[in-house]
Amino acid sequence: MELYAERGFDQTTVADIAERAGLTKRTFFRHYADKRDVLFAGMTPLRDAVIRAVAAAPADLSPVAAATRGLEAAAAQIQERPEDVQLRQAIIDAHLELQERELAKLFALTNDIATALRERGLDLWTARLIAESGMSTFRVAFARWIADSAQGSLTQVIRESMADLAAAIAKS
Repeated sequence: MELYAERGFDQTTVADIAERAGLTKRTFFRHYADKRDVLFAGMTPLRDAVIRAVAAAPADLSPVAAATRGLEAAAAQIQERPEDVQLRQAIIDAHLELQERELAKLFALTNDIATALRERGLDLWTARLIAESGMSTFRVAFARWIADSAQGSLTQVIRESMADLAAAIAKS
């Protein structure tokens, strides 16, 4: 991340990254497919936390509330290192190929949420609708949080955004 900030993503090579980390290129490639993967390495623990939170939500909790618990679990991890998150997002925002990769990762996470909701007994289309709506709300909340210099709690911004969505739906 430091190298991307110093030199730019396009000008940073795998050799540069390996050298800075005190690794060989071969060791780098044991852990990452390419230099883009460095930016997305935290997705597996994030995904696992989201799925666990949805699955662990009390059975009497609404599907929307269960999905929100999953999104809050993601937020809890993301907000731990706001400076790194801001830097990562700036790098992604500056490169279309990274934006595409980010969207693919978020799409996979949306599918994971829908699957977790299905395992709670929800039908396919309702689970998909809630997962897609929740992820869209998450993305807006994340953008708001980044725009506010990642100050405060991302979890709280997600709660407020979900409440805003519920209020908007109730008015329609």
